[in-house]
Amino acid sequence: MIDGIQFNSLSEFLAMGGYAFNVWSVYALFAIFLVANLALPLRKRRLILRDQKRRLAALDAREDSARDPADSAGWEVSMAGDEK
Repeated sequence: MIDGIQFNSLSEFLAMGGYAFNVWSVYALFAIFLVANLALPLRKRRLILRDQKRRLAALDAREDSARDPADSAGWEVSMAGDEK
């Protein structure tokens, strides 16, 4: 069986006994599949983290705008009034 796998030259190896298109296209599809399965989840993770940071910043901004400056001033006045 091993005797049938030997090639005499690089061009014979690349020709794959007349099946080069089939063999190399399968290798190419496997490489594309492998890269996609590694890269796409990493890209998705990065997009999710960016979206979560954006949402957190929007929530913080909304909370900051909802705070009334008069509330904190009223608290300080009441504290000053208690000391009398």
